Amino acid sequence: MSASSARKNRLFRPYSRMHVGIAFLLVLLLLVVGRLFWVQGLDPGGRAEAAAAQRTLVESIPAVRGEITDSRGTVLARTLQRYDITVDQSAVAAVTVPHKDGSTETVTPTQAVYKIADALGMKDTDVKAALDGDKSFNYVARGVTPEQYNALRELNLPYIYGQPTFQRSYPDGSLGGSVVGFLGGDNQALGGIEQTQDSLLRGTDGERRFEISGDGVRIPVAPQEQKAAENGSNVKLSLDSDVQFFAEQAVRERAKQLKAEWGTAVVMDVKTGKVLALADTSSVDPNVPGKADAADLGSRAVSQAVEPGSTEKIATVAGALDRGIVSPTTEITVPPYLQIGSEKITDAFDHGTQNRTVAGIIADSMNTGTVIMGSKMDKQARHDNLANFGVGSATGIELPGESTGILAPADQWDPRQEYTVLFGQGVSQTPLRTASIFQAVANKGRQIEPRLVDSVTAPDGTVTHPERPEPKQVLSESAAQQTLDIMENVVTQGGAKEAAVPGYRVGGKTGTAEAPSESGGYEGYTTSFVGVAPMEDPQYLVAITMQRPQGDVRTLGVTSTFSTIMSQVLHHFNVAPSTTTGPTFDMQVPQNVDRDVTPTNALEQTWPQPGRDESQD
Repeated sequence: MSASSARKNRLFRPYSRMHVGIAFLLVLLLLVVGRLFWVQGLDPGGRAEAAAAQRTLVESIPAVRGEITDSRGTVLARTLQRYDITVDQSAVAAVTVPHKDGSTETVTPTQAVYKIADALGMKDTDVKAALDGDKSFNYVARGVTPEQYNALRELNLPYIYGQPTFQRSYPDGSLGGSVVGFLGGDNQALGGIEQTQDSLLRGTDGERRFEISGDGVRIPVAPQEQKAAENGSNVKLSLDSDVQFFAEQAVRERAKQLKAEWGTAVVMDVKTGKVLALADTSSVDPNVPGKADAADLGSRAVSQAVEPGSTEKIATVAGALDRGIVSPTTEITVPPYLQIGSEKITDAFDHGTQNRTVAGIIADSMNTGTVIMGSKMDKQARHDNLANFGVGSATGIELPGESTGILAPADQWDPRQEYTVLFGQGVSQTPLRTASIFQAVANKGRQIEPRLVDSVTAPDGTVTHPERPEPKQVLSESAAQQTLDIMENVVTQGGAKEAAVPGYRVGGKTGTAEAPSESGGYEGYTTSFVGVAPMEDPQYLVAITMQRPQGDVRTLGVTSTFSTIMSQVLHHFNVAPSTTTGPTFDMQVPQNVDRDVTPTNALEQTWPQPGRDESQD
């Protein structure tokens, strides 16, 4: 190697090493910058988002649950805004807090105890016990008022938090409690209107986001993000609190007198199907639902299916009238009892062979005469007649746990049942379904399924009315009127004279049925009365049911209780007294007794058919 070449190599060696080092540093710097860009810019793993989340506290803002009111605006259920106060014990320390005037103050933990106690109206010792410890979450107080919460907020203590919540309040307590329903400890809707209308009442919760420091303490001056809650809608019921009150009082008094297991009273507007009262002898107080028996949590008029007994005779006679089989004055010879194969059917009173009008049969609630008349409909027609009135199906009322009752197919009826269904045994239905049969009769044959929800008011004030079922023509207007005439005869000439309401024309029907036992067979009775008034233009219906009253079956009636409630209803709604008189029918026509009719052949007798009134179909 020449001298010049060697010199050249010595000159370039340091320069090359320096450049290599610089290049290495540049590459390293590019890697770091790239990494930072990757992490912070692109952030494929969401680390930045996760870090931000760790510095953000999300607090739910509960929606205010809507009110439930009666038809006159009386509040049955309302929401009271409340706050749960919590503390981060690990962050309790002396802090400097700002005041509205711009000054600051250092507040020690001891001073904080006194300030919090004064704001919340608590004992100093209780506050100190809540603040002492190392838990990041601990309750100081629950359900404090907005006034107390606002006083606490003004303290600006960064380790104290307020969680908005609400308390459900029921101003009338147990009045209509089984209808209104209640909420569980976690504010879950568990009964009544609260449950069925929950989606409308509850609204949609909002949320509040605010920044917290690295040690988990909220930064008071940090900006907040807030999504407002959408409050729930208000639900207005057809229920009338006054009617509900005196219906409950009356039915409870009678149940106490009879030592009945339970009793119900249904009050309806016959022209609209609106339920004005669903009274139970015992019901839940929604403010303290845990104190109620399980059986009292729902409305028994909706949940309890019973054999209706003789109130079902109204459906039978209405079906026979509608089919042109009889008229109110049709004469039928009725023997002392019926012997149909091995089955014997009797009446509640002893009698010889009588010639009875249809009106007279129903007035004295004769099982024998009802079977003779009803047997002119074949088995399937008897089934279809009851099904047409809704027996065996739910009404669809806005309450949970409605029973459909039982109406077996006609081909499954046993030899006795095919006749007993005509007078309300071997079939079961709720007191509300029984009431709906009478509603149809009183409304010119048009049945409107009963409903409780009248309207819904959204938070913006928009009022909507739920779609109601279309009225169903279950019998002709003429058959409905004839049935009403027969029902009035029950009160004026029959066995329900105590159902009369002074000044008003009233009609109805008694019912007594053996009550099925849970262990099989029968135990005690179910007694009832359903009536409407005023008969010249029926407007209101009252249906009373008593389960297993104690005493002689002939003294277990509820006709006087019906009279008490119906009288109150008519006066409450300022219904004018009746100025007309109803039709009067002969009960018996002794001279026309057919001596050839016996207990074994009574079903074979015939009579002139009045014919069906096709003009109303």
